[in-house]
Amino acid sequence: MLGDVIDHLICPVCGAGLRLDAGSARCAHGHAFDVARQGYVNMLTGSAIPGTADTPAMVASRAAFLEAGHYRPLAVRLRELCAGAGVVADAGAGTGHYLAGALGEGAVGIALDVSKHALKRAARSHPRVGAVVADVWRALPVRDGAADVLLNVFAPRNAPEFARILRPDGLLVVVTPAPGHLSPIVERLGLLRVDEDKERRLEDTLGEDFAPAGREDVEIALDLDHKAAEAVVGMGPSAWHTRPAEVAALIAELPDPVRVTASFRIGTWRAHR
Repeated sequence: MLGDVIDHLICPVCGAGLRLDAGSARCAHGHAFDVARQGYVNMLTGSAIPGTADTPAMVASRAAFLEAGHYRPLAVRLRELCAGAGVVADAGAGTGHYLAGALGEGAVGIALDVSKHALKRAARSHPRVGAVVADVWRALPVRDGAADVLLNVFAPRNAPEFARILRPDGLLVVVTPAPGHLSPIVERLGLLRVDEDKERRLEDTLGEDFAPAGREDVEIALDLDHKAAEAVVGMGPSAWHTRPAEVAALIAELPDPVRVTASFRIGTWRAHR
C-alpha cells in the first residue's frame, strides 16, 4: 500500500523524500512518521488543531451507504475522468471509495484525509492506495507535480497546494453538491441546505491558481429504505448538527422507501502555468 506511493510523498517537516523503514516513513534528516497497524501513516505535525475530522459514526455511515452502490453513477464518471492517469491523489479521501474506484490498471492512489478513522478504511480500499493523515488546509506531504489527477469530492480546497502537487498538465476534479441535493429529505428533516452562492465561492477559491476546463451535473434518483436514509444523513455535514435519535424519529414518519434525488456538480480545472 504505502510502498506503491512512498516515492511520491515528502517529509512534512523538511520536504525531503521518504523511505519505509521498520514500520515508519523516514527522511534523510531523521524525521520519522509511524505507520499504523491498519496501514496508514500519520503526517500531521505541530500543535495546530487540524480541520474537522469525520467521527467513527460518520465513517461507518459513509462506508455503509457508498458500499451499497447508491452513488455508483458518480463513481463511474470519476473513473472515466481518471482514465490513463498513473498517479491519482484524493484530497479529503474519506474511506477511499471514490479513489479506489477511479484507479485504472497499474495506477496508484494517494488518499489524504485528516480523519484517522476514515483512513483505516482507505488504507484497505485498494491494493495500490496509500493512506496519509494530512490536513488539506496545510502544506500537503506530496511531491511537486506528483499527481496526474487530483480528486476533491465534498471536501475542503487548498488551491495553491493543489496546483503544486499536480503535474503541469494535470487535472483537478472537484465534486460539490448541487442545489436540490437530497431533496426532499433535506426539507422534511430540516438538514443543512446547499449554499446558493456555492458556485461563485468555488470560483473565488480556485480562480487564482486554476482555470475551469468543464462542468457537468450528475443526478441520481434513489429509493432509500429508512436505514439508508439514516446513513446518508449521518455521513454528511448535517451529522454535526443533528442527533441520531431525533433523525431516526423523523425518518420513521417518511414513506419506506423514500424517493430522494442526489444532485452533484463535477467541475474540472487546469492549473495556470
